[in-house]
Amino acid sequence: MSHYRTRWYALCVARSSALQDHIAAAILDQAAKVFADHQENASLADIALVAGVARSTLYRYFPNRDALVQALAERALRELQVRIQEAELDTLPVPEAIARITRGFIATGSKYVALVYLWAKPTESAEPEINEPLLRLFDRGIKDGSIRKDLQARAVLGIYGDIIRGAILRAAKDDNGVEQASAAVLDIFLKGILAIV
Repeated sequence: MSHYRTRWYALCVARSSALQDHIAAAILDQAAKVFADHQENASLADIALVAGVARSTLYRYFPNRDALVQALAERALRELQVRIQEAELDTLPVPEAIARITRGFIATGSKYVALVYLWAKPTESAEPEINEPLLRLFDRGIKDGSIRKDLQARAVLGIYGDIIRGAILRAAKDDNGVEQASAAVLDIFLKGILAIV
């Protein structure tokens, strides 16, 4: 194959891969919406229709419902990891870091609210990626006195997770925005655990 043809072939493969990634992302975007609206009753046919692709195309990317839900969960995890990085949990003052990550979690959770119903629990490998930065944050808050010293970081994490999950569900049910839901969580959570408000 000539140099020109090799470059042309490589360019075509790259375009094809980018197109496939774009199609898969579009299907996942629409699947998140359809699952949020219809939860367990959503079918792959419904998702294909809303995504504007043939069912055969959807099955080429996601051979069954479990594969689609798994892909949604992995995407949500990646977004949560980005939110954790952006929140600067290890450097900001504890209350500000909690406020940032709360908004990030609720924004991502609102987008993928269907996973609360469809995905019982993140994979074991996902838990440390989400929990460890939060445990460090809560432990730092306990040590510096911004969080009550009679609490343990793991207990704070459990309470925080329950409140976040509840806020995501309530925001989806009541059509509250991310900021309103975040403000409610922060008001309840921070005033309940901070030594100084």
